[in-house]
Amino acid sequence: MSGSGTTAGDDPLQTAVWRLRSRGCWTDAAALLAPRATSPALALQRASLLVERCLFTGVGWADAEDALRSAEAAAGDDDERGAAACERGQLAYASTVLGVRDRADEARAALGRAAALLAPDAAGRPLLDFRRGLVAEHLADSAQAARAAYHRAHAGALAHGDTLLLSFTWRHLAALALRDGELAEARQGFTESLRIREELGYLIGTAPALAALADTEPEPEATRLRTEATRLFRLLGGVPTWLGDQLAPPAPAA
Repeated sequence: MSGSGTTAGDDPLQTAVWRLRSRGCWTDAAALLAPRATSPALALQRASLLVERCLFTGVGWADAEDALRSAEAAAGDDDERGAAACERGQLAYASTVLGVRDRADEARAALGRAAALLAPDAAGRPLLDFRRGLVAEHLADSAQAARAAYHRAHAGALAHGDTLLLSFTWRHLAALALRDGELAEARQGFTESLRIREELGYLIGTAPALAALADTEPEPEATRLRTEATRLFRLLGGVPTWLGDQLAPPAPAA
């Protein structure tokens, strides 16, 4: 699963938004932006927060749709329209992958529209590449296309200094490596993803990173990592919701 964005810098508003977002308080973070959401950039950021909330919690779809329509209306140039289309694609992807409603065709169309609007060197292009990788992997079951998209996103995130996005590209490239039995490569990717998230204080993404790394480690380290992931998961109120099944202890043998 995924989301992305940048951390705060020196802007007090962005610092406050990041602190809330990183702890899973997306609604509160969006509320801070609401008074200034006539700005295309802040309208888009508000929408992206509420889209991320949907992906992590499985709720809040109507709020995300409303915010997204506002961002689409506020967009004034191709980069802004492309970024809004990218968010629409992510919302449709989240709805599909979480089994809420099948919007796979909408996801592909929106991300295709974003690709047509965003310049090759646009700041939003790496995130778009990453999301096209998600669709390829989880909706089209094409690991090869997903890997190529994740590699493009990874290179773009490095070029644009999007450290949070790097944590996602490391994680998803590692997951594909694990599927292929490349344990050392997978462990390196999951380790990098966890390191970045801990350094950024991206608490809401740390439990998934711990759980993923646990799948590549021997005992007793695997159990230690899963225990820490479970502690964080409970601390954050069972979010991300989709992590619960991965952390559940195995059923006792009959």
